[in-house]
Amino acid sequence: MIDLLRGHNRWMLLLPILLGLLLSVYPLPLELRWWRPAWVLLIVIYWLFTAPEDFSLTFVFGLGLVQDLITGSPLGQHSLGLVIVSYICLQSYQRVRNYARWQQALWVFVLVGISQVIGNWVYSMSGLTVSGMQFLYPALTSALLWPLMFRILEIFRTANRIS
Repeated sequence: MIDLLRGHNRWMLLLPILLGLLLSVYPLPLELRWWRPAWVLLIVIYWLFTAPEDFSLTFVFGLGLVQDLITGSPLGQHSLGLVIVSYICLQSYQRVRNYARWQQALWVFVLVGISQVIGNWVYSMSGLTVSGMQFLYPALTSALLWPLMFRILEIFRTANRIS
């Protein structure tokens, strides 16, 4: 869980997460809905790369349940994907955070792709199907947005003195 007593302004970690939750339900035209980036997952990946000691898998699981509830998706769809991707991030963050941004973007593509495959699996177990590979479009848009998202969150982290 987020350790609110440890550092200065640790509670500020929640603001980008809340913004990500809002962006995940922001209405888009039908043509663009498949291309919506995985905002919450991108923010969680960033915080796991920069401050891995502040997040637990339990917190990420709860965040996934909240995302399931506000998006109306089957319960556990985002939770399972977030937990698995978070575990992979926690195992690899020391190596990946030293990569160049474009290499990190490729890694983000893989991570979001894993989450999307898991989400599609849960979605199909509920009796619904997605034809083709459309469910992987958010992995592409998330990877393309990663350098910009990383820079914005770095500015936010430095401005609020989050260590």
